Amino acid sequence: MTDQTLTHAQSAADQPAADRIDPVQPAVVPQEARAHAADLGEFVAASPSSYHAAAEVARRAQAAGFTLLAEDATWGVTPGGRYVVVRDGSVIAFTVPDAAGPTTPFTIVGAHTDSTGFKLKPKPTTHGAGGWWQVGVEVYGGPLLNSWLDRELELAGRIVTHDGTEHLVRTGPMLRIPQLAIHLDRGVNDNGLALDKQRHTQPVWGLGDAQSADVLAALAGDAGVDPADIGGYDVVLAETQPARAFGAGQVLFASARLDNLLSTHAGLTALLGRAAGPEGGKGTSVEMFAAFDHEEIGSASRSGAAGSFLEEVLVRVSTALGATPEERSRAFAASLHVSSDVGHAVHPNYPERHDPANHPVAGGGPILKINANQRYATDAHGAAAWNAACRDAGVPTQEFVSSNVVPCGSTIGPISATRLGIRTVDVGVPILSMHSARELTAVVDPWYLSRAMRAVLGG
Repeated sequence: MTDQTLTHAQSAADQPAADRIDPVQPAVVPQEARAHAADLGEFVAASPSSYHAAAEVARRAQAAGFTLLAEDATWGVTPGGRYVVVRDGSVIAFTVPDAAGPTTPFTIVGAHTDSTGFKLKPKPTTHGAGGWWQVGVEVYGGPLLNSWLDRELELAGRIVTHDGTEHLVRTGPMLRIPQLAIHLDRGVNDNGLALDKQRHTQPVWGLGDAQSADVLAALAGDAGVDPADIGGYDVVLAETQPARAFGAGQVLFASARLDNLLSTHAGLTALLGRAAGPEGGKGTSVEMFAAFDHEEIGSASRSGAAGSFLEEVLVRVSTALGATPEERSRAFAASLHVSSDVGHAVHPNYPERHDPANHPVAGGGPILKINANQRYATDAHGAAAWNAACRDAGVPTQEFVSSNVVPCGSTIGPISATRLGIRTVDVGVPILSMHSARELTAVVDPWYLSRAMRAVLGG
């Protein structure tokens, strides 16, 4: 792709808040931003489920010289080392500086690997009216249900055989949730589309008699195992249309699962970039990237941000560096966690849903998330650290706060801050169509985010 034009905002420090509400001036999209977006598209394509995303992070880290650690093995973590560890659909990668010691702090960029959608139920094969083969699915998180209609979908996730072996599986385009034709629902455009989560969201995937249908056999075939050997599975539906840049000057970027593979990819890219650059090993903190599963359903799981994964990794690394409990507390007190998740860009058709003075714009750089009720963990010190990193990286930044009558969601930030006591700041990238099967951002913003994260990791 060639360089094109892109609208983007100036830094919050350089432009009054009221001015940032208006359309901004065009600038050239750097080729590096386009390359970053293209690689993000490849990352999303390789990550149809949280388990695939964690595996892709580990694969890329290992290709960059990181050592894969097993949780049930002894860790030989040493200064100068690079490591990655996977727990189910979560993954943590980190580098230890050459001069690390017992009180060396941690700088963490965090994200999540899961996305809203649908998960395969037990006894998943069903036979619908008219000879249609269907599968039973359960709603996962809070998807925009209508956005999943009339799209080619795949099944993706993991199956575990009776011997305990885990297999990643994905079928490729195989299913579709068909919408009712307007001829059979004449008032749909006037009355609105109302979908029953049980009756109207079950996909079709074939035709024939009931005895011939077996969706688990299709999954087993992908894994190369006997269907009778399947002992359990965690499988979701995934949208299969490739990511793409489009619009005037190719300045827009649409993809499935931007929430929150955009942040996952940005954090990993930042960590690997520092490890491969001249600053590798020269930092003053353990530089860490952590991506968790189950954020969309509250993070309360063994692999979610409310679980023990991050804390156990931090303790094991700290112990390997010779820290006593007091020295570990000192290290945590000097640490910083940047929690990154997508946020809401101003919607041109619904501007009244946003705060009147704080209008994040697409192409205006990453957002600093602020909430008086601590739905985001940002405080004054965290905001200062983030703004300094953006300034050092030459990246514009802007604030996000919700309208008082449209409460915001939350992130892994407050959860990890509560569990660990590490100062946390919530950031992200402005997008449209959050929780749609296909979301929209500006080409340049994921690259801006990754650059800012790289500056954060460098202290």
